Amino acid sequence: MVRTARMNATRIALLQYTPFSDPAQARENTQELIRSAAEKGARIICTPELGFTSYFCDTQDPARFDLAETIPGSTTEDFSLLAKELNVVLILSLFEKRTAGVYHNTAVVIDADGTLAGRYRKSHIPQDPGFEEKFYFTPGDTGFKAFDTAYGRIGVLICWDQWFPEAARLTALNGADILLIPTAIGWMDSEHPDLYSKQLGAWLRVQQGHAAANVCYLAAVNRVGTENGTRFWGNSFVADYTGDLIAHAGEEPEILIADCDLSLLEEHRRIWPFFRDRRVDLYSSLLQHPDA
Repeated sequence: MVRTARMNATRIALLQYTPFSDPAQARENTQELIRSAAEKGARIICTPELGFTSYFCDTQDPARFDLAETIPGSTTEDFSLLAKELNVVLILSLFEKRTAGVYHNTAVVIDADGTLAGRYRKSHIPQDPGFEEKFYFTPGDTGFKAFDTAYGRIGVLICWDQWFPEAARLTALNGADILLIPTAIGWMDSEHPDLYSKQLGAWLRVQQGHAAANVCYLAAVNRVGTENGTRFWGNSFVADYTGDLIAHAGEEPEILIADCDLSLLEEHRRIWPFFRDRRVDLYSSLLQHPDA
């Protein structure tokens, strides 16, 4: 899907695919998809969560820590060269080895000149059947950040983070014009089919609300395909600053394209002054768990 380009628009691409289990093959496939997205005019390109491996968190297996890599490392070095060659900004989701025994679910932002603009480490770590992430990932310590790039100031969250309004708000308060969210979300075979549409609908509505409440573009990119009993539902999308969907994928592999006119954000933040009217003096209880 390609929308007509507009003056002042930044074209983004979401790479919705099923990652290969072999990291070398996954890397080659991702490079091909990035080249294809760049040919379509995309300037900011984002992979799904853990896009260079199969979704290995379905069970607890110490051997799977061998999939982790350092940052900087071979993947960031190779894709930095690609970003510079194509003059694009890349958001890559990686399994990071920080040091012995400390691993993170991390997104790196590579600027269009090939430099590493920064990294975001997933803050909220889920633990559910088929999603044994607390076994693998240390909660992130980067805080909620925005990164200046050649094509705008962008923020990154990762999957489970996207359900928490505080995460989206803090990223927007740090100046993010586009919030990009690599995701791995889907249905378990053991779940009742009646839940499918409700879960998908809830996911879309919450993210569209983040976009409207923070007057920013929001782009979520998901995996597709079935892996170890989980059917990743795809449905990657881009919402504009009013929460309207301006691009929406199905459940098959797709390079989803959308144009984001960042020049409109300041105007709409003046009309919808949510940041101005925040009552920061009343929010201290957000730092505490509720009483029983």
